[in-house]
Amino acid sequence: MNLNSYIFADEEHIKREKAKVKGAKKSRWWQQKCAPGLCAYCGKKFPFKELTMDHIVPLARGGTTTPGNVVPACRECNKNKGVDTPVDLILKKL
Repeated sequence: MNLNSYIFADEEHIKREKAKVKGAKKSRWWQQKCAPGLCAYCGKKFPFKELTMDHIVPLARGGTTTPGNVVPACRECNKNKGVDTPVDLILKKL
């Protein structure tokens, strides 16, 4: 996919949502989501502290820090996903 085809969110949106991440990481729902220790993308098991909070719809594309839009991901999968959505990743494989 061409990065120029993405719609990027404004800086204020990103700043607001990043501020929510700190609180969300301390929340009970996030701890429960990470308890199994599984990366949502590769399915491998990791210690709780090695999982990152990945936004399914990235903040840069207007995503929010809500329970329905975040999943635990290993650092490698989170890095490789970048500003893509899971749909983008599937389309890239085709």
